[in-house]
Amino acid sequence: MRLGKFLFVGCLSLVSLASHAETLNGLYQVREPVSSQAPEERDQATQRALETLVLRLTGDPKAAQGQGLAAIRKDPQQIISQYGYDAGPPESLQVDFDPVSTDRALRQAGLSLWGSNRPSILGWWLSDSTEGSSLVGDGQASAAPLRRAAQHRGLPLRLPLGDLNEQIVATAPNLEGTDPAPLREASERYGADALLAVHAREEGGQWQAKWRLWLGDQKEQGSVQGADTAALADAVLLAVSQRLAPRFVTRPGASSEQLLEVQGMTLEHYAALGHLLEPFGAQLHRVEGDRIVYRVNGSAEQLRAQLSLAKLQELTAGEAQASQMPVQGADGAVPAVAPAPEAQLRFRW
Repeated sequence: MRLGKFLFVGCLSLVSLASHAETLNGLYQVREPVSSQAPEERDQATQRALETLVLRLTGDPKAAQGQGLAAIRKDPQQIISQYGYDAGPPESLQVDFDPVSTDRALRQAGLSLWGSNRPSILGWWLSDSTEGSSLVGDGQASAAPLRRAAQHRGLPLRLPLGDLNEQIVATAPNLEGTDPAPLREASERYGADALLAVHAREEGGQWQAKWRLWLGDQKEQGSVQGADTAALADAVLLAVSQRLAPRFVTRPGASSEQLLEVQGMTLEHYAALGHLLEPFGAQLHRVEGDRIVYRVNGSAEQLRAQLSLAKLQELTAGEAQASQMPVQGADGAVPAVAPAPEAQLRFRW
């Protein structure tokens, strides 16, 4: 067993993750616009910040108003570590919630939580206005509302460079089409988990957008409206967040304990796997060569969705059985060793 080798990674802070998923910074920090620093407005903004955070962590628009959070709504200060004002623009109240007490309160309320390790999204955003059509590229001023909306809704958003080749690909037919192949080919160099295509239009002073999202083999789509580009961006990313959250939330009381085996482990893989399994309370069970077995709490569907972010492949029943074939000794005999508990789920890198 090479247990010591794997555990040594805990001391390595610079090991790069093998997955594209990102550990989202600032997940428990919320900014809400304000027009003044009056106490009454501060209290109202604090309530909005609480609602934003609960929605960000659960994906459930009704969760913040549930009876289980009545005491928190009455006194949000019990889960707030600090707050202050950000000059902006726009001027905002910045509320920092304490992660430990927040998660504890939400779980005690029986709510499902989505951890900080989330799929990275590459956003292809084409805007049609009276001034013409343009692709929002990384570094452009038009990218700022998208980035603020992504942070507000708790999503790791990346944007393409917007060079000439990408502008040729990011056409309205490609963005609204059902075949993501053209965009996927142009997206390969960015290494994101999910692909978001948005076609926004300005009509009569209002903005509307059609969006499509591809994550692996799964597809989501919808349409939203907004008074301006900032409101539209927030509406799009809110919709995306609510579609993604059910795939990754960990439901208290609905999950069962099971063994998860992953083959092909390296130091880099160990670091990535540790981040991915944080929401499932993973505990190291055993290590056998390049195999590692964790005891986790979660459903098979949740674990499959989470591990897909690292591009792990699930072993078929036949592959799993073959991988468990006993090793014979020199005389052809199989050593009499008590069998270890079998893992319910098996994956490989």
